[in-house]
Amino acid sequence: MQKIPEIPLNRFSATARVLERAVAQKSFPAAVIELGDATRPLWRQAFGRLHLEAGAPAAADDTIFDLASLTKVLATTTIVMQQVERGAIGLDDRVSRHVATWQDADRVHVTIRDLLAHSAGLAAYVPFYRDYRPSADPPLGMCRRAGSPSEDRGNPAEMRAEFERAVCRVPLDYTPRTKSVYSDLGFLLLGFILEKNIRLPARFDAMRCDVGIVEDLQFNPPALWKRRTAPTEIDSWRGRLLVGEVHDENAAALGGAAGHAGLFGTAAACGQYARHVLQVLDGKVGAFSRATAETFITRGADVPGSSRALGWDTMLPSSSCGSRMSPRAFGHTGFTGTSLWIDPDRGVYVVLLTNRVHPTRANEAIRQVRPAVHDAVMDALGR
Repeated sequence: MQKIPEIPLNRFSATARVLERAVAQKSFPAAVIELGDATRPLWRQAFGRLHLEAGAPAAADDTIFDLASLTKVLATTTIVMQQVERGAIGLDDRVSRHVATWQDADRVHVTIRDLLAHSAGLAAYVPFYRDYRPSADPPLGMCRRAGSPSEDRGNPAEMRAEFERAVCRVPLDYTPRTKSVYSDLGFLLLGFILEKNIRLPARFDAMRCDVGIVEDLQFNPPALWKRRTAPTEIDSWRGRLLVGEVHDENAAALGGAAGHAGLFGTAAACGQYARHVLQVLDGKVGAFSRATAETFITRGADVPGSSRALGWDTMLPSSSCGSRMSPRAFGHTGFTGTSLWIDPDRGVYVVLLTNRVHPTRANEAIRQVRPAVHDAVMDALGR
């Protein structure tokens, strides 16, 4: 792993210009970027304002973002890594060993590894939440089944069981392991498997302590965070602007915490996680072993045409991380406009958090911004 020398902050002026231009062009209202090595952040800067209304607060280092699918790697994948090391879960365990209703003949051979690699045959997305009505009280409360006269917000365990059965009933889209299709459904199911004895937020809190994350990062953020939280979408299902309330509707229907989405946090917290991973890969003792980390970040060879490792995506010239990270780079994006990329060969990570779905998810300009940002970073580092 390369050692990064001290760098003057003006070295990142080209990267800053990319983000300033993106804000000016309304690619997103707010952004915070952090990049660093295994030992420290090298640069962190905030851009824009939290929303588009006049007088909106400026984004800051401690702005909270809905991390969306970064939950898949920061929480679910990492907890699975620990459970694999403890022998509670095996990568080659059949899903049916852990989920009794996963039994149809076309899916009986699907494994935990297949779920992590997005090669289990599952559809990319199913809007299960449409069968439920949201609470009128943001952000607390469960949904209730649509058409029910009851005002009861539902039992969380029963809600998770209903969603688990729904995932297991969805017809497979393709034969498992013949290709990779990025799927929220597989990570919903992984979350349910992890929750058999302990709720996912409690598992995450324990793992976060193991990793040493002391910055703000959690499911169901407290009301105290709301004033510095970047809003996401004006949501037609819930009939309100979402601030500190999970954007993903399926996660919202489950009370805000799920295997595929639900985490809120700062760029600094994501950076702490990335530094821990780099340190483990550099041979230091951590929340999981170097061997386990290498297994999870290595692209699989048994799924044709896939760039997926286990939980993580990996570097391609067309990736959101641009074209200049090393072939061993791995990372993930989030629907709300977030991303984390880690390059172990070059010893660097890049966290980019935005609220590109404010005020609407129809804005997809982030697709051009992400690679431009990462290429500018690597240029600044001389990579």
